[in-house]
Amino acid sequence: MIGTGIFATPSSIFELCGSVGLSLFIWVAGMLIAMAGTAVYLEFGTAIPKNGGEKNYLEYVYRKPRFLVTAMFASYVVLLGWAASNSVIFGEYILEAAQVDVNRWNQRGIGLACITTAFLIHAFALKWGLRLQNFLGVVKLAIILLIVVTGWVALAGHMRIDNPHNFDSAFEGTKGNAYGIVTSLYDVIWSYIGYSNANYALSETHNPERTLKIAATIAIISVSILYMLVNIAYFAAVPKEEIISSGRILAASFFVNMFGARAGRALSVFVALSAFGNVLSVIFSQGRLVQELGREGILPFSRLWASNKPFNAPAAGLFEHWVVSIIIMLAPPPGDAYNFLVNLITYPLSIVNTFVSAGLIWIYFNKKKLDWNPPIKAGLPVTVFFMLSNVYLIVAPYVPPSDGESVYNDLPYYLHCVVALGIFAVGAIYWIFWAKILPKIGHYRLEQETIIADDGWSRTVFVHKPLGETTRATTTDTTEDEGK
Repeated sequence: MIGTGIFATPSSIFELCGSVGLSLFIWVAGMLIAMAGTAVYLEFGTAIPKNGGEKNYLEYVYRKPRFLVTAMFASYVVLLGWAASNSVIFGEYILEAAQVDVNRWNQRGIGLACITTAFLIHAFALKWGLRLQNFLGVVKLAIILLIVVTGWVALAGHMRIDNPHNFDSAFEGTKGNAYGIVTSLYDVIWSYIGYSNANYALSETHNPERTLKIAATIAIISVSILYMLVNIAYFAAVPKEEIISSGRILAASFFVNMFGARAGRALSVFVALSAFGNVLSVIFSQGRLVQELGREGILPFSRLWASNKPFNAPAAGLFEHWVVSIIIMLAPPPGDAYNFLVNLITYPLSIVNTFVSAGLIWIYFNKKKLDWNPPIKAGLPVTVFFMLSNVYLIVAPYVPPSDGESVYNDLPYYLHCVVALGIFAVGAIYWIFWAKILPKIGHYRLEQETIIADDGWSRTVFVHKPLGETTRATTTDTTEDEGK
């Protein structure tokens, strides 16, 4: 769950909010939304403990038109470059450590090298990639704890600059317009975005009910506490003007003010390494998702995406995500890249979460008919809160910002919304061909079958049934290269 957001977003959140008090309140609001989302995904995950996450939950609820939600979710997975923003942050912190001015091409050139390295490691040496990923996760947690402890020192008045007194008149300068609040919430939610990632691999999780109940609860509580303490540390040691001017390298400014310029640059390298750990993690999980979509027979050329050849790694899925991430990373103009990438990920996620939570509400009113009784329940009030929060996150970005309040320098303030809706529209168009036109041409019916491997794992696959045949669940020996 801990990514680059806690290092990169607090500055923009403060600039949009205008005050320390409102900034901290936005972090609390984002924390509550993330906690509610965790509860919703815990209930779905323990009720449907299979690989796939949101795809399974949406398919369970939204069954008509048949397979439309499957195609639209596949488009959402395939066309979003989740690893791009972390690569941009890696580039900025490396340049800060080297004391080189950031421009469009050196930042993205380093980011390109970052994501390419992550792709090659996972594609050709998967086990070593996972070990490196876990090691950098420890580094990332160590950096977070260092900031927290150093923040306590700053609160005691021991730093290399004069006390900025940011907590005096904490709400002075508050802006609080709708656009600023929703954009700030996007940044906070981006920092919590991993709370549902475990649901993608529940078929491969030992005792998923117990694991989710313990691990998810500990994760969301501990991360929430750490994030609040990190923000307090920033405000304790960095003056307001410097917070705004530092942009996405606020952590570097914090280290300089506490340890001096040389130590600050050295610690910036460790922040960059933690960002690289996130790139490794994200490109791996998204590559796996693409592979699963291939194994289920949803994507064109499914055997290619499903394959683990030649190095027992999902190289094709990793390559697809690498290509999309590079396109998205290079396309926006200078200064807008990171904010656009974050919003482009968070906005469609809000749409998905709205339908997931609305689906759970529908289940609550039909659970007797559905025999719905998972071991963990979010509850109706929490689910309604999560749904309404995401509805707000969908609608509010269309409210025009005040002059000078847009997070973009050159892009229209609503562009990420339009692009996100376009991605889902591509999925709907693909559904027309995949589920309607091609079956008519090929004289078959598209159906789902559950295939159970020898190890007990199950997978739902899409098969072409000649007209007249019936669907059945089958048991077979699935291989790593299976795809239909």
